[in-house]
Amino acid sequence: MAHREDSVETIQQEMTAFARRARATAARMHPELSLVSYTLLAHLDDQRGCRAMDLAAHYLLDKSTVSRQIAALEKLGFVERRVDPDDNRIQVLHPTERGSQALASATASRRQAFHERLADWDEDDLQRFATYLRRYNAAQQHHT
Repeated sequence: MAHREDSVETIQQEMTAFARRARATAARMHPELSLVSYTLLAHLDDQRGCRAMDLAAHYLLDKSTVSRQIAALEKLGFVERRVDPDDNRIQVLHPTERGSQALASATASRRQAFHERLADWDEDDLQRFATYLRRYNAAQQHHT
């Protein structure tokens, strides 16, 4: 049992270090796009727009946190509000052209960083790692 505890402790430490590095790397590559901002902008792009309350619900974030992030993205000119064509009382958030370009640039930089970090891994190790990460994230979704 101690071996399992040690492994879980190591995983927790490594995941914490990974998250810390990811935030630092995101800040270096695109100082204007924090990890949270990047994630929210990517979701808006992927969904072709959505409401702020949908972002808060999807990411289990406080509405005030989402409001601050969206305000910062709007100030940068990365996000705009549009009236919902089906209900003019609802505002839908969309990435602007500038926001889409920043997102594409950040995504390309991140992908390149992963390629560099994983360059000496063989195909089997990459496949196993991808499978384990997918499994971990799927389990996380079921426990939230």
